[in-house]
Amino acid sequence: MLTLNEQLGFAPEQRLLILSADRMGATHAATAAGLASLREGAATTATLMMPGAWARHAADQILGYSDLDIGVHLTLNAELEHFRWGPLTQSPSLLDGDGGFPRTVDDLWNHADLDEVRRECRAQVERAMSWGLDPTHLTTHLLALQQRPEFFDVLVDLAIETDLPIRLESADAEQAAGFPFRQLAYNEGLLSPDRFRLRTSNTRAHLESVLNNLPAGVTEVAFSPALAAEEIRAVDPQASSRFDDLAVLTESRLPERLEAMGVTLIGYRALRDAQRSARSH
Repeated sequence: MLTLNEQLGFAPEQRLLILSADRMGATHAATAAGLASLREGAATTATLMMPGAWARHAADQILGYSDLDIGVHLTLNAELEHFRWGPLTQSPSLLDGDGGFPRTVDDLWNHADLDEVRRECRAQVERAMSWGLDPTHLTTHLLALQQRPEFFDVLVDLAIETDLPIRLESADAEQAAGFPFRQLAYNEGLLSPDRFRLRTSNTRAHLESVLNNLPAGVTEVAFSPALAAEEIRAVDPQASSRFDDLAVLTESRLPERLEAMGVTLIGYRALRDAQRSARSH
């Protein structure tokens, strides 16, 4: 069995790193920061939240560049107390009392109709494509589609339909989920990075921890950068961390440092190409 590195054309011992700028389209600040992270910084991929108020603006900005690596961030939750977004489809089970998506994943799991989940996720991908985007992968907001088998089936089916790789948590998260989601995806020919690290603490300390313990294989680290704008300060309790995400991703010395460490930056397009090549054979 080939390692993911070998499927991508790298030696098994090579250390490969994906740096993601998540949540473009949610706000103008997130969109501008995502573009800055991709164009001026070290980010190698980004994700777009299709139900976001700034999604169309983000898509237009992305289309201004031919080489950007963009995934669809499948969104079924709106966790912020005072800033809401909702489904693209007519899906009553995906709404809470405020008329937006449920704030918590548990609320989603307890009330969502799976047919409506499937229709909404498909609509988000189809809208991205109808706007001219060529998605490189699928991710799931708050991991809502990963941790429950019936929701994971929706994610896998959509990934198979679109022949896109998916972001999944590392193998150590399978025990908490209670089912082998990584193996199930692999059995369907779907690729995913070997490890996924989501920033949950100080941005710089988190990245340092990842880099100091970076093993062979493909590791993805996801950030949610945003410009230091009043709109984010007003609605997001994690605003300061998001400003730090942008500062770290656009730090001028980061690419040079990674090169000196022998770390190779890649995006999801490499995984998509390898997956489609394997499936075509």
